[in-house]
Amino acid sequence: MSLIGLLAHSDNAAEKYKEDPGTEGDGNFTIGPEYKIDPDLTDRGNPKGKNFEFSMALADSKIFRGDDSTLEPEKKAVRKERKIFVYVPAEYKDGAKAPILVIHDGPGQLNLVRHALDNLTISKDSNRKLPAFIAIAVQNGGNDGKNSERGLEYDTMSDRLARFINDEVLPAVLNNAEIKAAYPHIAFTENPWGKAVIGCSSGGAAALTMGWFRPDLFRRVIAYSGTFVDQQDDDAPEEAKFPLGAWEYHSGMKLIASSEKKPLRIFTHVSEKDLRPNDAEETHHNWVMAGQRTAAALKEKGYNHRFVFSQATGHCDRRVFEQSLADTLVWVWRGYHAD
Repeated sequence: MSLIGLLAHSDNAAEKYKEDPGTEGDGNFTIGPEYKIDPDLTDRGNPKGKNFEFSMALADSKIFRGDDSTLEPEKKAVRKERKIFVYVPAEYKDGAKAPILVIHDGPGQLNLVRHALDNLTISKDSNRKLPAFIAIAVQNGGNDGKNSERGLEYDTMSDRLARFINDEVLPAVLNNAEIKAAYPHIAFTENPWGKAVIGCSSGGAAALTMGWFRPDLFRRVIAYSGTFVDQQDDDAPEEAKFPLGAWEYHSGMKLIASSEKKPLRIFTHVSEKDLRPNDAEETHHNWVMAGQRTAAALKEKGYNHRFVFSQATGHCDRRVFEQSLADTLVWVWRGYHAD
C-alpha cells in the first residue's frame, strides 16, 4: 500500500473508532513535597512479559542519518547506532493488533512501565486498568541541546521524528528475528488512538510535537518536564516558520491557541524547581513558565488534558515518575478499547 493509501486507511480507521473517556482525571493537580513510589510501579509478583533489545545503525536511516548540516559532531558526538528496547507484556496475545507506547530517550522509564503493565493489565478495577500495549523505548542519536543529534530529533518543530518512529522503528520491531520467533504473528494497531508517546525534557516536547504534527499517527501524549522553550537549532530550516522553536506552542505564535483543536489526549508536567525557573521571559528558556503556559493553553482550548505540578522537585525528577507514572498511564489510556 502506498504512503497516501496508508494515511487514508489510518484516517478512516480513526474516524470509525469512537471512545468516551469522559473527564475524570482531567485538570490541574499538585503533588508533593513528600513522595513515595506507587506500588503498581514495583514488582508485585505478577506474570512477566518478554524483553528484547536490538540496534539500528543511524547510517541506514533515511531521516536521521547522523550527518545533518546542523550538527557539530566534533563538539557533540553522534551515535553510530541507537538501541531499541521492547517489552511485550504477558497479557499480549500473539496475532492481536497491539496498541503501543513509544518511550523517548530509551530505556527511559521502561522499567517502571514494565511494572505498570504487569500489574495493571490484569487489574480487576476497570478504572485502574491498562490495555496490553507493547512498550518500545528508542535511544536518541546522541548528546543534547542545539547542534546535537538528540536536539535535532527532539527539539525540531516538524513531523520528522513521527515519521522516523512510524516508518523506520516500528517496522524494525515487527521484523526483528528474535521478536518474531517469540511472537510469529505480532502486529500493531493502525488506529492512532492506540499509539501513545512518552518523554521527559526535550523528549517530552518531542512527544507533543509527534502528536501535534502527525495526529494521524500518534494521539496520546505524555510530557514530563517538557522543553517547551527555544531549543531548536538556529540553522534548522524549521526556524523560518517557528523561530522560537517549541516556545511557539504557548507564546510567540501561540500555536495551541491559534490552531484548530487536534484529536489528542495530552498529559503535561513541570517541577517547581525545573530548569532556569528564574529566567526572564525574553530568554525563552524558563521551563516552569513554559510548562505552566502550555498547560493553560491546552486547558483554554478544551483539550482532554491533565497537568501535574510537582513541589520541591527538579528537572525529570525520579520521585515524580515513581509517584505519578501509574496514574498518568491509566489516565492517558482512559477510554481506549481494541479495534
